[in-house]
Amino acid sequence: MARPRTTKLKEPVRMRFKKLANGSKSIYLDIYVDGKRSYEYLKLYILPELNANIKEQNRTTMAAAEKIKSQRIIQLTEDKASLRHVSKRAGILVSNWLDTYKEDREKNGARGMKIVRTLKRILELYRKGARMKDVNKEFVLGFTDFMRNDYRTPQGKPIAAFTQRSYFGIFNSALNAAVQADVIPDNPVNRLTPQERIKAPESKREYLSIDEIRTLIATECSHEIVKRAFMFSCYCGLRLSDVYALKWKDLVRDGDIWRVGIVMKKTATPNYLPLSKQATAWMPERGDAADSDNVFARLPKGQYLNDLIKAWAKKAGLSKHVTFHTSRHTFATMLLTLGADLYTVSKLLGHANVKTTQIYGKIVDQKKDDAVSRIDKAFE
Repeated sequence: MARPRTTKLKEPVRMRFKKLANGSKSIYLDIYVDGKRSYEYLKLYILPELNANIKEQNRTTMAAAEKIKSQRIIQLTEDKASLRHVSKRAGILVSNWLDTYKEDREKNGARGMKIVRTLKRILELYRKGARMKDVNKEFVLGFTDFMRNDYRTPQGKPIAAFTQRSYFGIFNSALNAAVQADVIPDNPVNRLTPQERIKAPESKREYLSIDEIRTLIATECSHEIVKRAFMFSCYCGLRLSDVYALKWKDLVRDGDIWRVGIVMKKTATPNYLPLSKQATAWMPERGDAADSDNVFARLPKGQYLNDLIKAWAKKAGLSKHVTFHTSRHTFATMLLTLGADLYTVSKLLGHANVKTTQIYGKIVDQKKDDAVSRIDKAFE
């Protein structure tokens, strides 16, 4: 009696090896799903086994590759399982869903949604005619790689890392909205590892030294209210939005100290800050102003304000790119340089997390390194 034939199921992900000129082998995955083949190079290598140590290293490498392969099979299985529960709306074009998302956000008062138009164009260049049901982890990873390496603006330039982060953030928000609207079952961005996500590069905090502050004080500004507001923020660290919103009723005398109680515009968190004598010295005279009047009334807004500050800094001979926000960075850096601890500075700035304040600690550490290096230069 003939044995029953057994059918071996083909794995959707197979491990393959590419021989390199140096004798090593590069490991990659051969992924075949729904008639489409793709490859993922793992950046793992099998080395010629010249000794026991290399043999053990290769064994560890293969174990890591097998683990990644298993993860990819699980992801594909989850994607297929989720597709069985996708609503009919999942057939909508990604570009059309972004239009819907943009309209809904604008109806709820959101601003700055013009970025969605550019995001749509990039997505169309990446995968024209893509539908929401096509948006899985592989799609998202491919899109981020396209922005990093292939996309060029109409002027032929790559996009900056901060801009990539902005587009990625909007796309992630649109996918979350699609989950809430039952267009897709889940957001594949949530399955990305921290290494796979687009991260914003560490921004440079431009700040002024104490000598540079003195130079600005000694230099006339075309608008006195601009000078007063900027110097006030240098000594208390308030954001521009909070300076605009500051009213006389927010100031309270506590013995010899003035305090300001505000709800910070950016974080919507209340803060009760002591003001130094240097800070209060730069406040305008109150005169007959009412409690509900702004402290820095008639302070210019928008780009015009920063243009005035830029002209003032240039007149003072400063080569740094100075904006109003430089005053906040100056306050934080000055406090840490003078010995204040990071936690206290974090509270004075109104940061929700002390990690946000740590960048200023790095600036101060760099200043210490620069100071010590002067000893070496003096004896060269």
